[in-house]
Amino acid sequence: MSAQSLAPYCRILARGPGRSRSFTQGEAAEVMRLMLSGQAEPEALGAILMLLRMKGETAEEIAGFAEAAREALPQIPRPALDWPSYAAGRTRGLPFFLLAARLVAQGGHPVLLHGWNSEHHMAEGASVRAALPHAGIPVAGSVPEAGALLAGSGIAYLPLERFQPGLLDLLRLRDRLGVRSCINTVLRVLNPARAAASVQGVFHPPYRELQADAGRLLGQQALTVIKGGGGEFERNPLKEISLFGLREGAPLDRLAPARMAETGRLNRGWSDPALLARLWSGDWADDFSLQIVLGTAELALDTLGLADPGAEARRLWGARAGVAA
Repeated sequence: MSAQSLAPYCRILARGPGRSRSFTQGEAAEVMRLMLSGQAEPEALGAILMLLRMKGETAEEIAGFAEAAREALPQIPRPALDWPSYAAGRTRGLPFFLLAARLVAQGGHPVLLHGWNSEHHMAEGASVRAALPHAGIPVAGSVPEAGALLAGSGIAYLPLERFQPGLLDLLRLRDRLGVRSCINTVLRVLNPARAAASVQGVFHPPYRELQADAGRLLGQQALTVIKGGGGEFERNPLKEISLFGLREGAPLDRLAPARMAETGRLNRGWSDPALLARLWSGDWADDFSLQIVLGTAELALDTLGLADPGAEARRLWGARAGVAA
């Protein structure tokens, strides 16, 4: 059997009722190393991803995959906060969470956003990336540039293809397989720069606990996972929200009350990303959108350990750079 073969790992998952089992964290790490080597059999690779999809991934498997994927990464300057953005390319409406990330960064907490949108969503202009310039967030063309941006402005968006193209190749297998794979979850927990604090969004609620448990296995100290807008870390101010994650390495499981009394959908039908710049500058006032920003920033600041994150979010909004007093 070739040293690069994934076949033994296929057998672990597919030996049938009573004989198959999940990967250990160590086995999952070795599977990811083989996947990223570029020498794994494509049939076995696809089989493993679909077997995991059918049985459901475990925290040990996700942690093992992320652990091995980190080993293959270039050294990325460590920010205060890790902020993954790997949803399908659009939030449930405009990505106001980008303004929350900028607000946190302007409070002196460097934020590294990293992500990917499908070619379809990037082409139609509905992606997070299309909104980044309107949110005042620079895009890094390389890992060194991300470091320079973090040192200079305290925030950067690092595209997946600029720091781990191998993971992007695995992610894009969705187009051939027809369904998402565990790679989507691995990217959310990856924390490529190993920040002490991380915020993560999910679309399907069961993944909140899975990602929190994987974070614990990876030694993450501070983490907040929510069911966010379109799968991003974006708070809906109209709803009570369940918070999962970690604080000082211990499990977090609590509720945060709704911020507004009204009911309605997160997506208000807005499609022009220039509204983000207008909200930031004060040229456009909308309390609903503002509550998305403040509520999301509050959760991020809470993850960073601030004693009164709500008050700090409001203070930062009132003192945001580039806005006249």
